[in-house]
Amino acid sequence: MNVDSPAAPEPLTYASYLRLPDLLTCQSPATDEHDELLFVVIHQVYELWFKQILHETAMLQRRLEDGHGSGALHTARRIAKILKTIVGQLDVLETMTPRQFAAFRPQLGTSSGFQSDQFRELEAVLGRRDLPTDDPRTAAAMHRRSVFDSLLRYLAATGYDVPEPALTRDPSEPWPAGDPSILELMTAVYAEDDSTGAEVCEALVDIDEGIQEWRYRHVKMVERIIGVRMGTGGSAGADYLRSTLFRPAFPDLWAVRSV
Repeated sequence: MNVDSPAAPEPLTYASYLRLPDLLTCQSPATDEHDELLFVVIHQVYELWFKQILHETAMLQRRLEDGHGSGALHTARRIAKILKTIVGQLDVLETMTPRQFAAFRPQLGTSSGFQSDQFRELEAVLGRRDLPTDDPRTAAAMHRRSVFDSLLRYLAATGYDVPEPALTRDPSEPWPAGDPSILELMTAVYAEDDSTGAEVCEALVDIDEGIQEWRYRHVKMVERIIGVRMGTGGSAGADYLRSTLFRPAFPDLWAVRSV
């Protein structure tokens, strides 16, 4: 009896590994306007970068809580580099003029960048606790320890005197910035300029600065393209974005510089 041998697996190629046939059919502009494809591609790339940042912040927290300082430092620096990259991509989007955007804007309907669940989840991972809870991943992140909570566990594991209430607090509550005991802790960490602890703290400041830089450039991009008009989806546009500026994720890492 002849038994057919199993078919040999298809060889892995660049296109099949990256699933390019799927990826390159994910762009579906709503109009025939030339610039809409750029708009779609840029925002899809942002979502891919947000996915990667969330992947990296999960690793960052694991390494911090495992006391792996050098690994946490490497991961934090990678996140900061990614943030620099996504800020730079706004330069490309800003090549689109207000008239070019207006040509397809009416077809965007209720869609808006404010609806990015991944960016909200990232904000929750970094410590925000005042976000909508309609996305389950964001809701879960607001009940887990934030990156700063993980930093405190790393500092405790490496010998610093971290106040017990800071280690046992309910992570779903907003971080109580400005606690004198935490500022005292951070002063002790920064007293050792060449320590891994101080380097990790500075790498988190780089991340925080990167998020704030993204927010600022996002505001200016919106103002440049639609001015002060209401954003798509009924959002407040640039006015809302301006309200988010200069809200650090890790306020105590900034406050210690004034102690």
